[in-house]
Formats: sequence, C-alpha cells, structure tokens
Amino acid sequence: MLNNIHRRTFIRNTAIAGAGLALMPNDLKAFAAEKKSKVRIGMIAVGMRGQSHLEEWLQRDDVEIVAMADPQERMMNDALTLVKKYGKKEPVIYKNGDYDYRNLLKRDDIDAVMISSPWEWHISQGLDAIKAGKIVGMEVCGAIKLQDCWDIVNASEKYKIPVMMMENVCYRRDVMAVLNMVRQGMFGELIHAQGGYEHDLRGVLFNDGVTPYNSGVEFGAKGFSEAHWRTNHYVNRNAELYPTHGLGPVAMMMDINRGNRLTRLSSFASKSRGLHKYIVEHPKGGANHPNAKVKFKQGDIVTTHLQCANGETILLTHDTSLQRPYNLGFRVQGTEGLWQDYSSGGLDKGFIYMEKRMDHNDKWDNPEKWLKEYDHPLWKKYEINAQGAGHGGMDWFVDNAFIECIKRGVEFPMDVYDLAAWYSITPLSEKSIAEGGSLQTIPDFTKGKWQNRKPIFALNDEY
Repeated sequence: MLNNIHRRTFIRNTAIAGAGLALMPNDLKAFAAEKKSKVRIGMIAVGMRGQSHLEEWLQRDDVEIVAMADPQERMMNDALTLVKKYGKKEPVIYKNGDYDYRNLLKRDDIDAVMISSPWEWHISQGLDAIKAGKIVGMEVCGAIKLQDCWDIVNASEKYKIPVMMMENVCYRRDVMAVLNMVRQGMFGELIHAQGGYEHDLRGVLFNDGVTPYNSGVEFGAKGFSEAHWRTNHYVNRNAELYPTHGLGPVAMMMDINRGNRLTRLSSFASKSRGLHKYIVEHPKGGANHPNAKVKFKQGDIVTTHLQCANGETILLTHDTSLQRPYNLGFRVQGTEGLWQDYSSGGLDKGFIYMEKRMDHNDKWDNPEKWLKEYDHPLWKKYEINAQGAGHGGMDWFVDNAFIECIKRGVEFPMDVYDLAAWYSITPLSEKSIAEGGSLQTIPDFTKGKWQNRKPIFALNDEY
C-alpha cells in the first residue's frame, strides 16, 4: 500500500481529477481529466445510518464496498448480513477499537469514504480521511466546536480533497418541487423561511440496551444504537443540536454560499422537562430510577433566528424531547407566495397561498396540484429508482449524487463550505443561549468566494 505522503501526492496529481474540486469551481477543468466507471468506497461506521448508505450502494454495479470500519460487533455483523443479502464480495473489516478506521484509510484501493459515526467523531475522522487523500462523504449533525468547521474547510483546501455534505432532506420531493417553484419565480423575491427538526426522539434517546426504540430508559454505556452516544449531548449541551435538516433545503432556495450567505444568529432555549417526564412515566423507569435524577441541560424547544447577507431571515426549531408527530416545519415566504409544510412530507400535505394566482381569495389551498405541476425534473426522471429507498426515496438521491459526481469529475452539489456553515449553527447557538440570546457572527467559510459562486444544486439532470 502507498504510505500517506505518497498517497496525498498521488491524489493531488491524478485521483482528484476523477472527483472534481468543489472548492475551486473556476479551476475544475484542470482537475477533471480522469473519470471513473466504478467508485471504491470505504465505510467508516456501519450503524443504522451507515447501513442505509451501504444498502443503497450494494444495489449498484458502479460501486464497490472495499472495506468497513466499526468497533461495534453487532453493527458490523448486521452490515455483513446486508453484503451477503446482495451477493457482493465481503469487504475487508476493521473492528479493532475506535481508531482501527485509520488502518482502513491507509489502503490505496479506496477512492472515497462515507462517515456515518456519532457526531463527535465526524470532523476528526474527516480530517484523517482528507490527509490520507480520500474523498469524503459526511453525514449530518452540528459541530462540537466552531473551530471544527474551519478545520475541515482548511484541510479540504490545503490537500485539495472535496467533501460532500450528505443532507438527504434537500432531496425530499415536496421540498424539491418548492425549490423548482422558487427558481421559476413563483414566490417572487424570497423574504423568510423556516425549518427545523420536530421529531419525538424520546424512544430513540432511551432504550433497554438491546432494542433500539421505545424499549426502556437506559442511555450511555447501557444504551444501544443512538442512545449509546446521542443522549449524552442532551445531558451536557444546550443548543440547536441538529440544524441541517431544516436549514439545508432553505439554504439551497436562498443560494447560501452562492450569491448569498448566513451572517448572524440568535438562539433561545426553553426549560427542560420532556426527557425527565419520559423516564418517570416509562414502565421500565419511574421516579426512583437512577436516570430520573439526571439533569438534562438541553432545552425542550430551541429556536434560532438567522440573518442572511441579502436581507432574508430564517427561523430554525429543534423540538425532540416532547410528545409530537413528526414534522420539519418548513415555511417558504416571498413577495408573491407562501408555502407551509405541516406534515412528514408528500405533495398533498401542508398549505400554499399564491395571492395573485388565487385571485386574492385569502384562503389556503392544498399544495398538491401546485407541487405536482412543478415536480422537480430529478424526481420525474428517477422516481422509479428511488422507490423503496430510505426516507421516502431521498436517500437514493443523495447517495446517487455522491457517486455520480465522483464518477464524472464534477463539483458536489453540497460541499465543504455548506457543511461548515450548516454545522457551525450548533456551537454558535450554544454560545448564544449561554449568553442570554446574544447575537453571534457566522463566519464566512468561503472567504469571500460566495459572492461569485453560482448555484449548482439539482441543476444537473443526473444529480
């Protein structure tokens, strides 16, 4: 195998050509001389989210899963079962502790890695992958520290390794139809948008240590799957912990980092009651259960107000600790129209109002006829391919974009600058809440390039 130094040199001179350089779009042709027919993937973390990506790629002939790294025996076994299900060659396994993934990164037969680990590992593993010359796909979350965001941008620029932000909700069908309407001027000039993560996670944050959902009140060392690590963030932090599902789609509509950017934010958190109540009332919990004594720092409802350089505002809501139906709470409002989503998605859900086109009747309309008429070309073309894929099909689109961009040598539709800007909301909101809602400046991770960069998301009929 090539050592890290030789690998970096090799990547700079050749393999980057096959991946495209999202960082320097004006110079992309200089790096796109080599295209690939097959992408060789290394999976870093094959828990439930990692397995979703794995299953999508196991169904493709243009992807080879070369290696997988995960210290959890059960998750690795589940991933290997998927490989066997699809009749593919068994990948090389790295499961000897938390840092065995670094041995995966030493391989010279991997083009790209997919990072689906617990949040606190994303940036460090991404940095290791970049330094090893591997293209990076990184799952959603928020940064632990603001410096994390700068570190991933600086490393990506220094080593000229592209990073894709794997935000699947940007590909949700109704969201993409609204994006299509926005781009065709149906909403006029955009003024305000809302989004969030409004999802009852109590049954995810606690379990019995064996079954992942709704099975108990344990977490941390005694928890299974996300309860093993995610719940500790609620104990120790108070922030907009999961910003990208709500922010990503509206950021694309507002051309963030491509003619516009996020400039500042202010956040507030409610008191914390929901998780304690869940533990006390659960059949396996109770007032005398040890976890009933845990003090959760995370507020039940966190709201974050953002300002954009072009004058728009965005409101994010994090609501995961109380009883509620699932919803991402999207709202897109311009000078000519308004769409509100109060559902789990679907072209027939929510409300729409187009004043002039609806003859000033001051009544909401069901959005179905509008969203079907403006159904995004990508969904029209690939609806059959996306059937059965995770999260209503949007997982197929994000995984397809990652592979096709690498094969074709073109920019990722969501790049390292998007990742940094969206991830930064978490530590900035945490600081704002701690300081009573103080205004926080959102850094320009593009270092001025946002003024000349052009929108590219979903403008190619392949991804």
